[in-house]
Amino acid sequence: MSNHDLKTLRDEEGKLLSPILSDEIKNFLIDIDGTICDDIPNEEPERMGTCSPYPDALEIINQWYEEGHIITFFTSRTEEHRKITEKWLKEHKFRYHGLLMGKPRGGNYHWIDNHLVRATRFKGKFTNFVNKNKSIEVFED
Repeated sequence: MSNHDLKTLRDEEGKLLSPILSDEIKNFLIDIDGTICDDIPNEEPERMGTCSPYPDALEIINQWYEEGHIITFFTSRTEEHRKITEKWLKEHKFRYHGLLMGKPRGGNYHWIDNHLVRATRFKGKFTNFVNKNKSIEVFED
């Protein structure tokens, strides 16, 4: 990501605020187990270092990285699995910016934010995105 992709803002006192991504840059939060490789539970950490990545996931994620998008893996693996996870990502040549551990296990996530959030449920294959109209739950006006 280059500096021209970020908008620098300051508050009333001149203090630097968090950078804002340009409209062309996506900020991806990507699960690991069951999304970029087989679903490996935390109770079987010995499998974390030996599983194979899904080839389409590796290709598309690295393509997004090269296009300048932000790639952060957000996993239910615990902090004790950080080293083996980082080693696995490096060995398989995943390009990324961050790794967040300790995502709550299970599903039915509801992300509430003051920024636009786009969620895409992984259904077995990484491909490029297409536009579709779908029904979503939103806050009542």
